[in-house]
Amino acid sequence: MSASGAVEPGPSGVAAAPSSAPARAPAPGRLFRPISAEDEEQQPTEIESLCMNCYRNGVTRLLLTRIPFFREIIVSSFSCEHCGWNNTEIQSAGRIQDQGVRYSLNVRAPEDMNREVVKTDSATTRIPELDFEIPAFSQKGALTTVEGLISRAISGLEQDQPTRRVNEEAIAERIDEFIVKLRELKHVASPFTLIIDDPSGNSFVENPHAPQKDDALVITHYNRTPQQEEMLGLQAEAPEKKPEEDDLRNEVLQFNTNCPECNAPAQTNMKLVQIPHFKEVIIMATSCENCGHRTNEVKSGGAVEPLGTRISLHITDPSDMTRDLLKSETCSVEIPELEFELGMAVLGGKFTTLEGLLKDIRELVTKNPFTLGDSSNPGQTEKLLEFSHKLDQILEGKMKAHFIMNDPAGNSYLQNVYAPEDDPEMKVEHYKRTFDQNEELGLNDMRTEGYETGLAPQR
Repeated sequence: MSASGAVEPGPSGVAAAPSSAPARAPAPGRLFRPISAEDEEQQPTEIESLCMNCYRNGVTRLLLTRIPFFREIIVSSFSCEHCGWNNTEIQSAGRIQDQGVRYSLNVRAPEDMNREVVKTDSATTRIPELDFEIPAFSQKGALTTVEGLISRAISGLEQDQPTRRVNEEAIAERIDEFIVKLRELKHVASPFTLIIDDPSGNSFVENPHAPQKDDALVITHYNRTPQQEEMLGLQAEAPEKKPEEDDLRNEVLQFNTNCPECNAPAQTNMKLVQIPHFKEVIIMATSCENCGHRTNEVKSGGAVEPLGTRISLHITDPSDMTRDLLKSETCSVEIPELEFELGMAVLGGKFTTLEGLLKDIRELVTKNPFTLGDSSNPGQTEKLLEFSHKLDQILEGKMKAHFIMNDPAGNSYLQNVYAPEDDPEMKVEHYKRTFDQNEELGLNDMRTEGYETGLAPQR
């Protein structure tokens, strides 16, 4: 409401009563006469309204006035001639301020109890010495004094005391003791602090020495928090949304698929995992409830690296079998001591341990259907038995060997147990891919820049 505008109508059914002021009659077609804080007459506008106590007609008087060294406020006062109930409230005549305000008054003398106070609905009142607080929006705004604030608090506590004494006698006694302490504050037997914190910035505590500084009064302006903005009904800035990837790290996604063995409906679980000292990978696991078949697969969560990676580990101790290992689909494996090489895409992508991968290799080789049964070659069978025996020795730590992973895409990983220090038994080399390796990865025909020029015009 502007300082010079007309008062807005109250609840429905409220009618205007003739003003008691002899001058400034309302203009034709307007419900209320214009009021202004600069009005020399300072005559209130009167309207008829219902008494909230006996629900009979009473009179509400509205006055727009200016508080020195503060701002304009609207004072509304209601009085019922039937039951004698009355009520006084204040509202700010301006907008919500850009910053909140906090008044801290050190009450040291009885004169301080007479300081005028404007307390809006959104203000919180505290007296730290008594650990006492009046929360925001628990009382209507008021134009009063420091003594009036305390008296109002006492009245609020005494209001339900008769009922408490019947139902909760112990609580009623404690409240009576607290009311005695509040009454003692009015005599200022000892100094205390009154704090009024208003996020709207429209509360006020009088400085009787204005325009000079008041040593007993500290005024602090502050920026509102998002919670205070929301409390006042203002549009607070929406918190920044985290990227989707951050949410995926904490979730296991599921999607429907078919079992690769029996083709029955199954579910595949997918999760994004951050491998320490490496990168993010996507682990997918499928379990079939119909036939019990289980499979897992690992995909790199990033792009193809600029350089290929070759990892060489000298297996010298059984503890090496517990190293975490990520083998991508583009990674080949070599064990020179066994004259063994596993090509790209064989066994697919896996996130396991070194022991787990060697066991998968043993199962792949020894259970090959072309090397079993009547069609098997005796010499070939002996070689397989010898290979399996040596692999078992490596798994048991009885045979030293070299384990080599060669990934042109650079997306494979073998755990360095000494990280972030160098591992004396492991060597990591980065190399430039050959033309054939780029061809196998499909990079030679991939164009990421200037591809628009090669497109045929659309007709």
